[in-house]
Amino acid sequence: NFLVAIDRDGNQFGLAYMDLVTGDFYVTGLLDFTLVCGEIRNLKAREVVLGYDLSEEEEQILSRQMNLVLSYEKEGFEDLHLLDSRLAAVEQAASSKLLQYVHRTQMRELNHLKPVIRYEIKDFLQMDYATKASLDLVENARSGKKQGSLFWLLDETKTAMGMRLLRSWIHRPLIDKERIVQRQEVVQVFLDHFFERSDLTDSLKGVYDIERLASRVSFGKTNPKDLLQLATTLSSVPRIRAILEGMEQPALAYLIAQLDGIPELESLISAAIAPEAPHVITDGGIIRTGFDETLDKYRRVLREGTSWIAEIEAKERENSGISTLKIDYNKKDGYYFHVTNSQLGNVPAHFFRKATLKNSERFGTEELARIEGDMLEAREKSANLEYEIFMRIREEVSKYIQRLQALAQGIATVDVLQSLAVVAETQHLIRPEFGDDSRIDIQKGRHAVVEKVMGAQTYIPNTIQMAEDTSIQLITGPNMSGKSTYMRQLAMTSVMAQMGSYVPAESAHLPIFDAIFTRIGAADDLVSGQSTFMVEMMEANNAISHATKDSLILFDELGRGTATYDGMALAQSIIEYIHEYIGAKTLFATHYHELTSLESSLQHLVNVHVATLEQDGQVTFLHKIEPGPADKSYGIHVAKIAGLPADLLARADKILTQLESQGTESPAPMRQTSAVTEQISLFDTAEEHPILAELAKLDVYNMTPMQAMNVLVELKQKL
Repeated sequence: NFLVAIDRDGNQFGLAYMDLVTGDFYVTGLLDFTLVCGEIRNLKAREVVLGYDLSEEEEQILSRQMNLVLSYEKEGFEDLHLLDSRLAAVEQAASSKLLQYVHRTQMRELNHLKPVIRYEIKDFLQMDYATKASLDLVENARSGKKQGSLFWLLDETKTAMGMRLLRSWIHRPLIDKERIVQRQEVVQVFLDHFFERSDLTDSLKGVYDIERLASRVSFGKTNPKDLLQLATTLSSVPRIRAILEGMEQPALAYLIAQLDGIPELESLISAAIAPEAPHVITDGGIIRTGFDETLDKYRRVLREGTSWIAEIEAKERENSGISTLKIDYNKKDGYYFHVTNSQLGNVPAHFFRKATLKNSERFGTEELARIEGDMLEAREKSANLEYEIFMRIREEVSKYIQRLQALAQGIATVDVLQSLAVVAETQHLIRPEFGDDSRIDIQKGRHAVVEKVMGAQTYIPNTIQMAEDTSIQLITGPNMSGKSTYMRQLAMTSVMAQMGSYVPAESAHLPIFDAIFTRIGAADDLVSGQSTFMVEMMEANNAISHATKDSLILFDELGRGTATYDGMALAQSIIEYIHEYIGAKTLFATHYHELTSLESSLQHLVNVHVATLEQDGQVTFLHKIEPGPADKSYGIHVAKIAGLPADLLARADKILTQLESQGTESPAPMRQTSAVTEQISLFDTAEEHPILAELAKLDVYNMTPMQAMNVLVELKQKL
């Protein structure tokens, strides 16, 4: 629900965004348009306000590729009280133009907007949209739903505000060790105080969405039920605060300080608004009896008037002798005596006719008219006064918007941290440690989401160890054996750790990463017309261009989108580039087994593989990562699992034997005297039978079973 504005000053970009519901307002400065697009994708914005004229290429990207609604706003908002004078000029421009656009289009008070907060993307663990999608952080990439994501795993929040904040923490993990530890300490306190935590979660269940209530106040849309919900929430704050104070833990002090229950506002609403007040403010019955003396007097007239009418009805029935005489009411005739035609002869002389019907007539009296006038006047004055009182209360509540927003942030933070404690307990998570070095040591780690889906009994944990002087793990092993899960496990664990969560392992020692880059999975970008290989290379370039020695890179089967020779050459050169120029912690899974020989020439690279058990012709994938390279691909075994025909598999096995008998050369090592990467030459040109030549070109390690079958059918037809 974010609305984004961007402006430009030379090579500098300012990007501001806000949530009109919660009032959140942020701005940052960016150095290139690619980063701008990445931030817009991360925010999942649908509309962008532009403060400058786009180039044709920029418009193509934003409008057609990203499918954004574009609006222009050339003038900035004059009232800059929400802005920070310390903002850079381009950041100030983006912020003020966003404010101008919002005020021009909303045409209402926006008192709930918070002062703009400046942030730097480098202040958080950086992940682009593709990385977040491949790691299933806030939604499952396949289903597009929450279930199966990290958000789904960690969400034990009890409030809408807490749920939104948890999603924000997942999107923006921290890189400040002190702030991470601050969160960890609160989680530990909640783990150590089970009964207090249970009381806390019960109290949080009674908390309504203060941020949205504050925005409704600002928009002038608050109804009586909203105010009652606000009062209920405010009345819960002392209880929440008392629970936290009762734990007597210094780690909770900063949270307690944020829990301002605004008792004077709670008292006002509770005293003014009737517990059974309707949603519609013109229906009456909103203000409590006893809150306003004049309103009570009007209500008394209405109550007494009803009694007087009943008395008049009884008196006139007795005096006239008309046993069926009764007083009715409608909007046209007001109060009247209803007399049937058979009783018209008994109508008293002081009755005057008000309406004639087919079978009856309606009459009035001066006494009835006088009481009716008093009641109508009281009803009108009561309704007007009640509306006036409610509007005054709503105006008074609007003065507390900033305090309400601060309270909402405090409650949301408590809610998220108790949620992390609940998950840590139920999912058997441990507190990770952060070192000042780059060493990774995760003992018996698990992929938390996969484990929850599969069940703890069937999930096989893996230890991940990378010494400080190891920058690259080259991972080989069969398809479906768990390489991708192993890689995601490290990234997921790092995200959890840096957002302050506990992690799934027996123990975990981690560096603090500044960014995570991934290339996991391959899917054609059909919208922009980009092939799988183009997407691979673009994502690889993004990592290589922006990664530092403090980053984490995950590359899964990089190079498979092109021919074998090209793919292997690119894979090796990318490995060498990361090794020599970046030094980032890198997990590189590959089906190019020839690359495993790089361990002998690249001192910061180690081989690991997924273990298998081969016995009596049967292969079992153990899903365990062990040192050293894999000795086989087991692609045909995967095809067997997929159910391909036995004769086809036998033929594939025979072809594989022929290919293996031809042999391959190891990749060309890097020259030790030069940083220039050599071009590798892996296979001699086949000059044998044409079919053998075609077989030599096959990328057997990266073919699907169906592709293999189609190739075999074609070759069989040529024999």
